[in-house]
Amino acid sequence: MFQDLLKRLIQPEPAPIADADARLALTALLVRVARSDHDYSAEETARIDAITQARYGLSAQDARDLRAEAEAMEAEAPDTVRFTRAIKDAVAYDERLAVIEALWQVVLADGQRAQEEDALLRLVSNLLGISDRDSALARQKVAN
Repeated sequence: MFQDLLKRLIQPEPAPIADADARLALTALLVRVARSDHDYSAEETARIDAITQARYGLSAQDARDLRAEAEAMEAEAPDTVRFTRAIKDAVAYDERLAVIEALWQVVLADGQRAQEEDALLRLVSNLLGISDRDSALARQKVAN
């Protein structure tokens, strides 16, 4: 299942993906950022669940199930550069900007900004086509 989605995402010219696949890919990106500091905390998993519940209108159980699928997909996903560029090509700008906000929520969930998380978020923002300014505004919005 994940391999099919990953293959479609990393095609030379990926087509827009279905909503369910986009949810999974974007949630996998949240997981990747949360895991980047090698401290995948309960606060971060709870934040990911809260984000997916709010964004997609999921029940608590459905959010946990989506996160579990995303964790498995993230483990199989190619390097961050290819994976994120594929999402950029397959997902609309507004959705990607909202993802940056969600990523900042995850980074800030445990009350610490690890260098690994900051570095990965800068890379992901750039690869998603989001400017440093827009990413900083998203971080400020989430922090306040």
